[in-house]
Amino acid sequence: MKRTYLGEFEEIVLLAVAVLNGQAYGVLLMHEIIEQTDRSVRLNQVHSALQRLEEKGMVRSEMGEPTNERGGRRKRLFSVTAFGQRTLHEIQEVRASFWNRLANPLKLSV
Repeated sequence: MKRTYLGEFEEIVLLAVAVLNGQAYGVLLMHEIIEQTDRSVRLNQVHSALQRLEEKGMVRSEMGEPTNERGGRRKRLFSVTAFGQRTLHEIQEVRASFWNRLANPLKLSV
């Protein structure tokens, strides 16, 4: 099977979806990413990344139940597919391999 590559932001969004374990939706993902990365993120960026990840087959979405706090509107909930899990595992292995090969990981010259 051909390997699919992700950009940094797509990888972060995919990881956040995995962490939120089936309860991920746009606004919650945006807040999670801002909190974990301390970077400025807009909702449209998250939605674009989710759309690309869904097109690649790494996440799937379904409509949740209507909620009172959303005026009866439903949320689109995202979860990671088996292909998305494999991709995350491959990324983790590649990064770990590089870190393990680094001679002095705590003494990086900047």
